Amino acid sequence: MRSDFRTGSVALMTAFAIAACGGGGDAGGDAGGGDTGGGDAPAAAQIDPSTVGTISGTINFAGDAPAMTAIDMSAEADCAAGFGADGPMSQNVLVSDGGLANVFVYLSDGVSGAPAASGSVVLDQENCRYTPHVFGVQTGQNIEITNSDDLLHNINASPSVNRGFNISQPRAGITSNQSFAAAEVMIPIRCDVHGWMQAYVGVVDHPYFGVSGADGSFTISNVPEGTYTATAWHEEYGELTGSVTVTAGGTAELSFDYSASMAGADVPMGEPLVIRHGGDHTHGQ
Repeated sequence: MRSDFRTGSVALMTAFAIAACGGGGDAGGDAGGGDTGGGDAPAAAQIDPSTVGTISGTINFAGDAPAMTAIDMSAEADCAAGFGADGPMSQNVLVSDGGLANVFVYLSDGVSGAPAASGSVVLDQENCRYTPHVFGVQTGQNIEITNSDDLLHNINASPSVNRGFNISQPRAGITSNQSFAAAEVMIPIRCDVHGWMQAYVGVVDHPYFGVSGADGSFTISNVPEGTYTATAWHEEYGELTGSVTVTAGGTAELSFDYSASMAGADVPMGEPLVIRHGGDHTHGQ
């Protein structure tokens, strides 16, 4: 079965997926975001395993993928050394054997009675790169942001709906805790010290999301039986949507088809966050 959506198509099988350097706040502290203060996240609700299923999917890519761009980290020799002889490359379009990585997939309609967020999600800065490049969290879920590099980074989150933050972490071992109160896909994160450092976080009000790996595969587990709309998001090729039906104890297979011709698609994204002197936060160009 095949259906067309916006700028591409979705194949579905239901066989039972600035501030200047250091600006915006004290190191490791809250700079206007949703600092959790390191408190415990609410415990997840118990789910009867006999009533849930799994979504297993693939993000396909057709056509010639753009060549990866080399990143000039010559100003940070220690970071550059972490990538070996080939050096660091951009992560915006990663294609391997026809699979597209770093696509955020989430249930965008049909969810009700979702369990509360549990635990923290870690966003690391290592070798002058955010890891992971794309990730998801639930509303209110703690994001533990850490610096593994012994040099200055700042974390500039620029949402359109949520309150943004821009914090500095001048040395290794510093950790900051942040969260977002409202659902928003997607929120860009960047480091104003190192312009090549970018990450993206999808915030949803349930735990039914995933991110495609290097081969384009993704899994969404413990999904209550029912029919849902699923949305896939990519930073260069935009959004695709499709329908998926999950049965108790089964696996629903879902695939999204991106292509090189979709370059330049409309990509939902927050605006850049500008931190003015005095610490007031505004959104601007």
